[in-house]
Amino acid sequence: MMRVLERVAIVGAGMAGLACATVLQNAGLQVTVFEKSRGASGRVSTRLGVDDNEPWQCDHGAQYFTARDANFHAEVLRWQQAGVAGIWNPRLKETDGLAFWVKEKTVERFVGVPRNNAPAQFLSESLNLKINATVTQMLHKPEGWQLQTREQGWLEDYFDAVILAIPAPQVMPLVTGLSTKLALLASSIKMRGCWALMLRFDAPLKLKFDGLFVNKPPLSWVARDSSKPGRNGPETWVLHGEAMWSETHIDDSPESVAEKMIDAFLAVGGRVPNAYTAHRWRYADCENVANLGNAWDNQAQIGLCGDWLNGGKVQGAWLSGYTLAQKLLAVKL
Repeated sequence: MMRVLERVAIVGAGMAGLACATVLQNAGLQVTVFEKSRGASGRVSTRLGVDDNEPWQCDHGAQYFTARDANFHAEVLRWQQAGVAGIWNPRLKETDGLAFWVKEKTVERFVGVPRNNAPAQFLSESLNLKINATVTQMLHKPEGWQLQTREQGWLEDYFDAVILAIPAPQVMPLVTGLSTKLALLASSIKMRGCWALMLRFDAPLKLKFDGLFVNKPPLSWVARDSSKPGRNGPETWVLHGEAMWSETHIDDSPESVAEKMIDAFLAVGGRVPNAYTAHRWRYADCENVANLGNAWDNQAQIGLCGDWLNGGKVQGAWLSGYTLAQKLLAVKL
């Protein structure tokens, strides 16, 4: 007989994990979220720093999000009412490296306020979030699932179900030997890296765009981060490496990558920054998204959610966690 679902562990405090946790907790379940980093957000992330005593910030992960789905749009409206999200109206262009043309605005683009990780932090405030907790192993006992973390070893708490809201390659070592179904699914996904470069300047750049889609490696995206609502501090730009180029150069030094990306920025009208910071996203997107929405092994009582299961993007991640929570509640009933 399956254990009644009352206590749920969620590994990963990105948008998928937070959405799943919120729905389950609102339904009365006891939910604990484990996050390996210092706070919630996942790849909807913001870097904070200081240059010569001047604070700066830059959204170096997901740049913005759209809300075409009615459930997600209602959630974004809730974030707006809470003051943690707003509409970004950038001057958008596209280039092939030679010509530039205006990118038509067909959808609303939302961002977190005052930074992109604000909605995730807003969601995490009402949850039982354990940070700096890297889950390395799971063991099923008569009392339920027990988790081991790199920082604290085996934890005392037991759980009726475990949700893994993490990239597919990180799922593999946790479910191998526990769920053949989920292990095969995770192993079928090829995820790619992305280099992000955060540039700071002492004065605004006189470029005729705030966001630029680049159809020529090494860049895929250029944005004036300081043009987003609620931003303060110096002129800040972010560059994203093109997917295949980033994957090819994923083990290169940050200095070598930055040199190539800055040269490409100069080619679209930019200039050499006063300072920069490079960040390597090891699992940024997928060559082949599963498009299953989520995955649930009822026998093992293990679930998976994340953007890699639902078309990518922030909306896809949130919906993956949201719909998995609905599936668990139906099982519970």
